[in-house]
Amino acid sequence: MVCGIVNVTPDSFFDGGRFDSTARAVEHGCALEAEGAEILDVGGESTRPGARPPALAEELARVIPVVEALAAHTSVPISVDTSRAEVMREAVAAGAVMINDVRALRLRGALEAAAALAVPVCLMHMQGIPPTMQESPAYHDVTAEVSGFLVTRAAACQASGVPRETAAPSARCQTGAGSTDAGPTVAESSRRDAGAGRPREQPRLQPRAQAQ
Repeated sequence: MVCGIVNVTPDSFFDGGRFDSTARAVEHGCALEAEGAEILDVGGESTRPGARPPALAEELARVIPVVEALAAHTSVPISVDTSRAEVMREAVAAGAVMINDVRALRLRGALEAAAALAVPVCLMHMQGIPPTMQESPAYHDVTAEVSGFLVTRAAACQASGVPRETAAPSARCQTGAGSTDAGPTVAESSRRDAGAGRPREQPRLQPRAQAQ
């Protein structure tokens, strides 16, 4: 599946500031769909090393109008890239059908919100937090450590009521050295550990049906 990234931020890694208005972000999302994106991931917080989180009101103001417009004007599923329960709830109400969280639902209320919303969740690994992640990033065994983290978070999701089939560990890792692709070994090993020795299929996503 090809995922198109819509960063509604002034300071993201690659495109920070290019799509930081609702109109430009929506135009970008529509262009990504036309170019073949099968899902659009909308985020309003940069998690690059050194980044500071926006205020909740600012993140909501960045994300919700874009999610709402893309859900209305595209035919692909919309994912919301956020760690905050409040943004998750508002984004799903606006048309998002998936939660993508670099903090793997560790912020207050995130697990409960994901369980209540009952949409697929992408769990990501991040070592440290953006403001300080450059201070001493290190792994002894990156595959084992990332896999173990994702398995633990998948178990926490299930314990909180998130259905097993909707919690998908991600091989994309956010580290102090930047965002690095840990490869299929991490993803497959974490799915295998969580699924009693058998990698499982990812949840199938459908765009939110529009009211007639």
